[in-house]
Amino acid sequence: MKVKPIQAFSDNYIWVIEDKKEVVIVDPGEAEGVLDDLEGIMPQAVTILLTHNHDDHIGGVEEIVARYPDTVVYGPVETEELNDVTVKDGDSFEINKRAFDVFKTAGHSKEHISYLVDEHLFCGDALFSGGCGRVFTGDYQAQFDALQTFNQLPGRVKIYAGHEYTETNLRFAHSIDPSNERASAALDEVISIRGEGLPTLPSTIDRERQINVFLQAETLEEFVELRKARDQF
Repeated sequence: MKVKPIQAFSDNYIWVIEDKKEVVIVDPGEAEGVLDDLEGIMPQAVTILLTHNHDDHIGGVEEIVARYPDTVVYGPVETEELNDVTVKDGDSFEINKRAFDVFKTAGHSKEHISYLVDEHLFCGDALFSGGCGRVFTGDYQAQFDALQTFNQLPGRVKIYAGHEYTETNLRFAHSIDPSNERASAALDEVISIRGEGLPTLPSTIDRERQINVFLQAETLEEFVELRKARDQF
């Protein structure tokens, strides 16, 4: 199983999972890059996984399905108009004999979900390297609960987030706590990586526990204070 990013818009990642001749596409906000990639793969089966209903994560679905009519689309209730299968927290399904487990990770959107397959976490806009999604719903408790869900995963789990926000997130972390040597070292590393035009993802749960101030927040009040400060950063 191989996972690779397709860059979209200014900072989105569309994740493509290749497993033999079966391909899974996560959050295709636009179709062009995905269709170019699929043309090279010539897949026997295509599946789309959606984490939430924002346009930059679903905008390419209809065009991809038009090109590959047998595509099966999984998503939360908030994308049900696009779904073939609507999934919720606690659900599990198989693609090419691999189990995909579903977690509700709301806050950024009301019914946002994440998918875990083997040790690969596809978390949309719920968790970023060094950060988390804006709480557009106003439900900070839901977003805090999502972070606790992520915190309980094994440290080796790889994180495939929906955006390249790592450098800004770590600059924010440095502004909050300049004495955090791990976050400062991570920022220097990320600046170098981005200078070469490379993605900073995937990260891992273990790495995020060390550098992500939102995962480190111990109380809801602490999280809300951090999230509101990040919104203004």
